[in-house]
Parts: sequence; structure tokens; C-alpha cells
Amino acid sequence: MNALWTDNDTQADDWAPTTPDAESDSAPAAPEPSLGREATQRASHEIHKLEKRLCRQVGQAIMDFNMIEAGDRVMVCVSGGKDSYGLLDILLKMQKRAPIDFEIVAVNLDQKQPGFPAHILPEYLAQLGIEFHIETQDTYSIVKKVIAEGKTMCSLCSRLRRGILYRVADELKITKIALGHHRDDMLQTFFLNMFFGGKLKGMPPKLVSDDGGHIVIRPLANVAEKDLTRWAAHRQFPIIPCSLCGSQENLQRQLIGQMLRDWEKQYPGRTETMFTALQNVVPSHLMDATRYDFKSLKITGVPDTEGDRVFDEETFPVAKLAGVRVLGSVC
Repeated sequence: MNALWTDNDTQADDWAPTTPDAESDSAPAAPEPSLGREATQRASHEIHKLEKRLCRQVGQAIMDFNMIEAGDRVMVCVSGGKDSYGLLDILLKMQKRAPIDFEIVAVNLDQKQPGFPAHILPEYLAQLGIEFHIETQDTYSIVKKVIAEGKTMCSLCSRLRRGILYRVADELKITKIALGHHRDDMLQTFFLNMFFGGKLKGMPPKLVSDDGGHIVIRPLANVAEKDLTRWAAHRQFPIIPCSLCGSQENLQRQLIGQMLRDWEKQYPGRTETMFTALQNVVPSHLMDATRYDFKSLKITGVPDTEGDRVFDEETFPVAKLAGVRVLGSVC
């Protein structure tokens, strides 16, 4: 039954809408009048591939980390950004085809930011016909009062928001809290911790909340941000910009994000390789004595393919520069 969470060639129809009519949440957007028939078909094909990929990646994450179980009541935190819209959209699609029954409750925290269009999300969620809750709390005034002008507001804002959402989750009898962090967010967090926190620590796909009372999941863990951007444009989500922290320049996360984008541009595929590395940790080849018992190491006389070949130079695939053919290096 778990196979139904993911998509493959033999199950391609599992994710395709049965009828692309006005009532189907998977109905393709109307083609541009200026596009020719061939171009329209090609665009439609690319969008269909994108949808299948998104559903497959989310389904794989749900399976790998047992994110959603039968009878779960999943709170999807919707901020008005492309990522949370995408998360809600994809989970609603998967809910219809999942091998288990679970509920979805969309929750938005209105933090009373000046100019925030408070009507957009309620209208959008009501149109979807799903259960939702809008929580109104003036955290904006608190953050502006406490944080000095020009200082980063994210930390305090996050703490306030987290506490409120935990309370709302209890009130709504939620069993899982789903956040819209994607693959790029997870890599950025890893490098932020390494560069500025002195830790090899990332953003886990599933965890117990800091208050010990909630399970938090990130179903978009395998999804690339660029795919969510394309999906948001296709679905025409009513995006709401964050005027509190989104306008702050030179945040370290933004700098790390740009670094990763530059790397990917110069070395295509590097992002995928780095993300794979997060799933292939070798404690014996790091230096954390609390994670690996270096002190008790003894000679075993038994060959170990994972053992360190200290006299052999490690070899790695030749880097691929965008648009440049690399022939090799000379020692």
C-alpha cells in the first residue's frame, strides 16, 4: 500500500486527474492564446511531468520518514508564500490517492503586519472547500518594539510564531504539524550551522518539537525550490509577500542561498550531490567523539571496506563546469 504514496511508470495514472474539468484541483491552466498547438502541448507535458515529480518526491519523503499515518490530523501552516501554498496543494492531491485516511487543516497566523491583505488567505482556503483556521495575533508590534531598527527580526518572530502555532495545534487536536521547508532550505540551514554555528546540523524532515508535545514534518524535504517556483506560477497562487522580514537585506540565509545558486550554476548537479550527502553520514570519518567511540578502537584483523585507507589519496569525480569541458588536472 505504501507504493501508492509514490509515482512510477506503472502508476502514472495515479497522479493524473480523472477529468480535467473546472472542479478538478489538478486541472491545467488555460493555455496562452499566443501559443501554437505544438508549444501548448509541450508546455502541458512539462507541467504534467512537474506535477508527477512533486507528488513522487513528497510521497517518497512521507514513506521514508513515516511522516503521515492513518488517522492523522495534519496542520499545514500556510503563510501566503509559494512554498506553503505548494505544500498544501500537493498534500491535498495526495490525500485523494493515499493508501490511508488522514485529515488536513490549513492554518494561517495573521501577525498584523501593516498592509497585510488579511482577506486573501481566507477567501482562497474557503474556495478550496477545506477546513482552515486563521489565528490573529499581533506579534508584529512585539517584534518591532523589542528588536532595534536594522537588526534581524527572524529569531524573535519565529519563537513567537512557534509558540502560538503549538497552542493552536493543541486546540485543533492536531497530530502532525507540516511546514513548507524544501530541499534548498535544508541545505542553507546546514551551511549556516557549519559557517556560523560551528555544528554539522541541518533541518530534519521529521522531529519532535522543542516543547516535546508535537511532531513536526517537512514533506517538501526532497523538493527543489525552483520546482516550487514553477508550480506556483502554474497554479497562480495569490502570493502574499512578508513585509516584516522579507524586506531585510543581507540576511545570512540570503547570502548562503545565493552561494548555493552560484555553485549550482557553475557546477550543475552540486546541489543534488550535497543533499545526498546529508543522507550519507559517516560518523567514523568525522571528529565527534560523542557520536563515535574513537577511544575504544582496536585492531580486529578483519578487512573493512569502509575502513580508512590512510595512504591512498581520495578520488572524486571531475568537476563539471557549466559550458566548459574539463580534461583533468596535473599534479
